[in-house]
Amino acid sequence: MKKAILSISIFIFLPAFVFSQTLPIRIQLTESNQSPVIGATIKIVNRADTTKVLNATTDTLGIARFSLQVGRQYTLLATSIGYKAVQKGISVSDKQSNFKFVMEADNQLLGDVVVTARKPLMQQEDDKTVVDPEPIVNTSTSAYEVMEKIPGLFVDQDGNIYLSTTSPATIYINGREQKMSTADIASILKSLPPNSIEKIEILRTPSAKYDASGSGGVVNVILKKGVKIGLTGSVNAGMNQGRYGNQFIGASLNNSSGKLTSFLNLNYSHRNSFEEIETTRRFSADRELSQKAFTTYPGNMVYAGFGLGYELTKKWELNYDGRLSYNQNNSSSSNESVIRSLNSAGILTNNINTTDNKGNNYSVNQGVSSKYKIDSLGSEWTNDVSFNYFNNKTDQIFNTAYLVPAGTATGGTGNIGNTRNFLALQSDIKWKLPHKITFESGLKATFQNFTSATAYYSKAGETQSIDFSRTNEFNYNEQIYAAYVQLSKTFGEFILKAGTRLENTNMNGHQVVPNDTSFRIKRTDLFPYVYLSRKLARIAGYDMRAYLVHRRSITRPVYEYLNPSPRFIDQYLYEIGNPSLRPQFTQNFEVNISVEDRPIFAVGRNYTQDIFTNVIYQDPKNQSVAYRTYDNLGKNQETYFRILGAVPPISRYFFVAGAQYNYNDYNGLYENAPLSFQRGSWSFFTFHQFKVDKLTNISMNGFFRMKGQQQFYELSNFGNLNLSVNRQFFEKKLMVNLSINDVFYTNKNNFTINQGSISAFGFRRADTRRVGFNLRYNFGLRKKDERNNPFNFDNLEKSSN
Repeated sequence: MKKAILSISIFIFLPAFVFSQTLPIRIQLTESNQSPVIGATIKIVNRADTTKVLNATTDTLGIARFSLQVGRQYTLLATSIGYKAVQKGISVSDKQSNFKFVMEADNQLLGDVVVTARKPLMQQEDDKTVVDPEPIVNTSTSAYEVMEKIPGLFVDQDGNIYLSTTSPATIYINGREQKMSTADIASILKSLPPNSIEKIEILRTPSAKYDASGSGGVVNVILKKGVKIGLTGSVNAGMNQGRYGNQFIGASLNNSSGKLTSFLNLNYSHRNSFEEIETTRRFSADRELSQKAFTTYPGNMVYAGFGLGYELTKKWELNYDGRLSYNQNNSSSSNESVIRSLNSAGILTNNINTTDNKGNNYSVNQGVSSKYKIDSLGSEWTNDVSFNYFNNKTDQIFNTAYLVPAGTATGGTGNIGNTRNFLALQSDIKWKLPHKITFESGLKATFQNFTSATAYYSKAGETQSIDFSRTNEFNYNEQIYAAYVQLSKTFGEFILKAGTRLENTNMNGHQVVPNDTSFRIKRTDLFPYVYLSRKLARIAGYDMRAYLVHRRSITRPVYEYLNPSPRFIDQYLYEIGNPSLRPQFTQNFEVNISVEDRPIFAVGRNYTQDIFTNVIYQDPKNQSVAYRTYDNLGKNQETYFRILGAVPPISRYFFVAGAQYNYNDYNGLYENAPLSFQRGSWSFFTFHQFKVDKLTNISMNGFFRMKGQQQFYELSNFGNLNLSVNRQFFEKKLMVNLSINDVFYTNKNNFTINQGSISAFGFRRADTRRVGFNLRYNFGLRKKDERNNPFNFDNLEKSSN
């Protein structure tokens, strides 16, 4: 595979095109505070031949790209709603191929708005893919649903988000990593209103600027922080109904007044759903355990997001953003466990466990950032301080009824509480140097403290006593210090970026109850990064580029994976940590190609050493009991490729469709015996939108996964198809949406696992098929644009002479 990737790379990056007198240039449009002007229209006219006209639209960085002849003079006209038109003369030379212009805001009120261009759903920007969520927002009730509907992202039933590989991605919000469990992050995303998202950045191979943790890449959710075109806002409400119903209501307000911008988002939702899991595990030659669990998850969520941005001077900018969320998460489950004799077909034991949880958690996220603009070329110095506090409390009541053989019911109560404090300090500098060199460097320090206290009590009649098999208490502290440096340079058609990141990890865990145990981990690691990009050709007016990326990453075990104290699940299953667990390291190589900054193809491989994963072992003292833990199993080679195609959004209909293939090859030890496990899986995904008329859109999106995999669980085929109809009223201020999620109820799967002494199979489904109805009303004052004739180049030529 290494030879194949090398061959592909050589083929792609060898100079193979005839030299011409044209030069690629970049034109960037910004506001006075250096914020990019997105979706602006740029028109360039050759002064020597005015019949030669080029058009482009700025991307999310405010950049548009052209290929112009060296030495020729051109006239540029840039227009955008809410801004005064910019008209400039430019001349292209080898010494100047980047141009930057500032657009001034128009101060008149806006009448009718005419959209002249639509942003693409997905766009490649340097080493990341940027998703415009607007087409998906209108059919979603939360940020979590937006994630589920992005083509190429896969969200499993536990809330993990996957990009290219079978390792879950790391979730960032506003560029800050969320140091929480998967369930807690999913809870936050479900409380975020969908229209609070400005864009979503997908980094499959993040640069040295980003934390080295996680080989699954990064998903960065950028929230709206104030609109620069006046006072605007919206109110929204909706519901969807499956077996159980969800309802939500929210409002958002954005304001810009001189140097001050502000925003406020409020959202309340009531949610309920179910999950059903059936498993059968054979634990001896003639006996098997069957379990049927049904759980409901009612809950209420309140979310508030707010922030301020202030332009201190033309060079200094200060921002504050905060988020508060409160979740009331309850659950009620019933789990029937039956042990059968396969020889006699008789039932040996039959009991029913019921558990009721009443819990609540709240989180406080605060962040302050500053930006200093060093020069007009884009050099800047940024600083960021953020603090997250998370508190969770749950009261539990559990009971077990013994049916076969008949016995006295048992039960008890539990009190679960934990808190997490996370502080992050970061400083980054980006310097634009002569000869098309960009220097980047930064420092980062994170401090995390996690405390957990769980007390369980067994109850017999009126007598209550502490249950030592479930009670535990521990404290965990983590400090990670990092520094990075990277350089990028443009060599003609090539862009090279190379860097490295140094991280010092310190972990300190202390178990207090039931045993006084502790562990310490201290290590320092280096993580190189290389990125090479080259323009290949211009085909039918579209630029084709190729990218080659290499990255080294680390996945660290969290405290729950290391804690050696057993955690009771039911009388046939418990969890236990592995204090000797080692971190895993991954080397990633990827080659990908984009056309007009839209990703179309990628192929890559991950080499992982000391891979650790969730495993199930049988208890040596009681074969009917199994326990879950984490273990280093050896090494894994994962090969993948991804292909993506789209019809550009230039007419009534556009679509995005793609496929991805992953092949995993594990080699190591499982239960001290040789492990050899191979699994290949296909994933197909698509998004379609049809504009019936100026006010009505029909959307469809979905995925289908063949022979899926989750750790060592082999999954059956499953998928999801969603439909929606969107209609606007009252001069496009009111938006009404009707949707159906998981139309054919196919988002459910069978699973099997056959590793070592564990042989099990089962079935899993949830409340995924839902019919929804959403309303959103936009209001506010916007600034007016006076472009009566933005494409009148007769006037342009007259004014330029």
